[in-house]
Amino acid sequence: MSDRRPLASGDVLAHRYELQDLVTEKLGSTTWRAHDQILNRNVGIEMLSSSDPRADHFLEAARESTSVTDPRFLRVLDLIEDEQRHHLVVREWARAFPLDQLLAQSPLPNRRAATVVAEVAEAIAHAHEHGVYHRRLTPHQVLLKESGAVRVVGLGVTTALSPVGRHDSLADLQAYEQLDVQALGKLLYACLVSRWPGAQVDGLRAAPTEHGRLLRPRQVRAGVARDVDTVADRILGSPPRHHESPLRSAADIARTLRLSGEDEEVRDEQPSLSGISSPDLLRLDPVIRPVGPPPGLEPPRRRPKAYEPAPPTTMERSVERARLAAKGDRGLVLLGVGVVLLIATVLAFLVGRSTNDSPSDAIDDSSPIRILPVQRVGDFDPFGDDGEESPDLVRRAIDGKLSTGWPTSNYLGSASLGGLKDGVGLVLDLGGPREVDSVRIRLGGSPTDLSIYIASPDEDKVPRSLKGLRRAAVLDGAGVDASMSLESGEVTRYLVVWLRKLPEVNPGSFRGEIREVVIRGRS
Repeated sequence: MSDRRPLASGDVLAHRYELQDLVTEKLGSTTWRAHDQILNRNVGIEMLSSSDPRADHFLEAARESTSVTDPRFLRVLDLIEDEQRHHLVVREWARAFPLDQLLAQSPLPNRRAATVVAEVAEAIAHAHEHGVYHRRLTPHQVLLKESGAVRVVGLGVTTALSPVGRHDSLADLQAYEQLDVQALGKLLYACLVSRWPGAQVDGLRAAPTEHGRLLRPRQVRAGVARDVDTVADRILGSPPRHHESPLRSAADIARTLRLSGEDEEVRDEQPSLSGISSPDLLRLDPVIRPVGPPPGLEPPRRRPKAYEPAPPTTMERSVERARLAAKGDRGLVLLGVGVVLLIATVLAFLVGRSTNDSPSDAIDDSSPIRILPVQRVGDFDPFGDDGEESPDLVRRAIDGKLSTGWPTSNYLGSASLGGLKDGVGLVLDLGGPREVDSVRIRLGGSPTDLSIYIASPDEDKVPRSLKGLRRAAVLDGAGVDASMSLESGEVTRYLVVWLRKLPEVNPGSFRGEIREVVIRGRS
């Protein structure tokens, strides 16, 4: 019998990590929030007794998971062997709430659910590319930060805590991948209806079935959008209904969900991360506070205004008053007077609109910011000898696929396009004057220096030079995912993405690539 007491709050491990709060105890391991006394920051420490037969596998799995560099996974900061009879895995600490706590109070709105699961799916797809699998993905393993960011915990280590077994074969690895894919479908299902398909998990009740077949989310809760409902069925359906093609990889799920979350019958004002991240992404999530009673005891937030019926318009109120007045002979006279007044009002509105010279007046300032469709895209090479730069590939920059993009030519000797020109880029036509709020650009390499130019609101011809354009945003040293915000009230039809310095693709050879451009604003 050991005479050593168990670890407790206040103990210092490895002469630097002071244990503060015990977070969880699960599968024989414990997780603590600790304070790094050297770097003065909070960290998370997962520990397992060094006498446990899984201890070596525990550290090895954590070491292998470091090959996955996606920032949505909490990074491994340190691995410590046999410290006070425990193996330790030290990770970064995120101030966030587990998804299961939010779902215990209410489901997420359609677009928010699609966004969260798309973020998780992209992270899992990155892990699969490196041969690392989660295998224990549940709502408790997904964290949501107040900034709207998504974090995933338990990669590799959760698998290592399973009983010691044989060496994984190729068939086992394929089964692990499909296990993660099915977990993504169940995660989407849980976000939509606060139920977990199969059995009770993380405090969520089991999802209902009919004749042994899982009910679709739309059959469980009203208000679920058709597109996200179909995505859930394409993952979990055996086979999917209506002859839909199944989704069998995390990357396919992420791409599909990025285009999902809206429905013509449901108004959902929650912004999507497919544009840019926003600090208010959680404003429609259930309210969870880090102090006070347990989250499950707090009342759910009132029904969002987006789901309430819209108030009647001036036209609808006028028609209703006229209908009530149209009773008897006097009512007919009043109805005629009302119709004349209505026609006069409409004509006055049309005349006033036609005499207004400002194109921005046609933009509804009360409308939500959303993705603006790009009508046309073309190459923009005002300093080139032929005025063209890969013109046949420009559509790749707006096709919704990150696997393809519009490349520049190869430039030798200098990142500044070989010193041959000041820049090159794409011109995007929004189809009419639009108020542009932000631009998100997915690039094929880094670092890249780029700028955003806009034409004047009344410009109706595609610009072919920088003359007459105004620089609206600048970003130097951009990574592969660049977001740029414009000043409030910027109205334009034509927007130019201008590359000034390109990443090096081979020694002495430089080439830029724009894989996707997403513009958000009002129309």
